[in-house]
Amino acid sequence: MSNPVFVAVDTPALADARALVRRVAPHVGGVKLGLEFFCANGPAGVSDIAALGLPVFLDLKLHDIPNTVAGAMRSLAGLAPAIITVHAGGGHAMLAAARAAAPAATKVVAVTVLTSLDDEDLAAAGVAGGAATQVLRLAGIVRAAGLDGIVASPHETAAVRAAWADAAIIVPGVRPVGADIGDQKRVMTPREALAAGASVLVIGRPITGASDPAAAAAAIARDLS
Repeated sequence: MSNPVFVAVDTPALADARALVRRVAPHVGGVKLGLEFFCANGPAGVSDIAALGLPVFLDLKLHDIPNTVAGAMRSLAGLAPAIITVHAGGGHAMLAAARAAAPAATKVVAVTVLTSLDDEDLAAAGVAGGAATQVLRLAGIVRAAGLDGIVASPHETAAVRAAWADAAIIVPGVRPVGADIGDQKRVMTPREALAAGASVLVIGRPITGASDPAAAAAAIARDLS
């Protein structure tokens, strides 16, 4: 991918999302649409943004019994997203059902450990070994189920890349030098994350919250080039 940056458009307002994507389109490689956008605008909203010409990463984090997740995938197939997410915690059968039901051209990737969580949060939930161990553990399950890759923080990217050479590794928690990290806990700069082996960098507020989103996106693209 010539430009690995997918801008995270997390707004319920379709007109605002459309205007933002048009502004940053020359400087990013795709657009990520998450739950806030999807719950407000549904499949029609996704199609509206897709019509602007950028690949769409549909970040819905599907997580349910295998039959339900497969049905959801079939319902979403007409949108033909470039990437779609499920939760790795759903287990092998759910993950395999998701891949089987999705369009062949859509990369199905599984969210491992959210970037808003750290080792203390995981320990409180009964997960032993910390984020690094849990991400690798889940990545093994995801790979065995036949998915295309995972979503993980930049801190686990190098280890996953070493264990799974051809994985699509989607990396949120990416912040340019000096940017506010907000509610993210395991972050790196775009250049660091790419060097660690990221396939796609998901960047939201450093672009969308900037006074000039197009200039912010262009600055990140220049740094990576």
